[in-house]
Amino acid sequence: MGEIKHGIAWSDDYKLGNEQVDTQHQRLFELVSDLVSSCLEGQSAEKLRETIGFLIDYTIRHFNDEEALQLKFDYPDFGRHKQLHEDFKKQVGELVQSFRRSGCTEELVSNVNKVVIRWLVNHIQQEDKKIGDHIRSIRM
Repeated sequence: MGEIKHGIAWSDDYKLGNEQVDTQHQRLFELVSDLVSSCLEGQSAEKLRETIGFLIDYTIRHFNDEEALQLKFDYPDFGRHKQLHEDFKKQVGELVQSFRRSGCTEELVSNVNKVVIRWLVNHIQQEDKKIGDHIRSIRM
């Protein structure tokens, strides 16, 4: 995948088969794309702070919901998956600190693309798909 310039569009290829998780993933894609667009359009620092704050809150809520689903279905790789979420939260925290120090720079937009968007896509396609597969195997 080449570098993404303006966020990322949702694709049904990312669906796991759980309506709640799929809806939350789709919303995360929208929020990240909105953040990138806001930066590129020169939105006010206050608007960007609001967008970042909402994105962080939503991501934490999503991770909590996804982890509860894993526990409900006794997902065998829960501990590792939770650690991936914790690692991602740290990376996002570093991006937030960068924003607080320097505002919305080209470097920040590039890092959002490299860190957040790529992480979301890879995580959904590689890790979250395993959860969907696990749940489907139980329900069969």
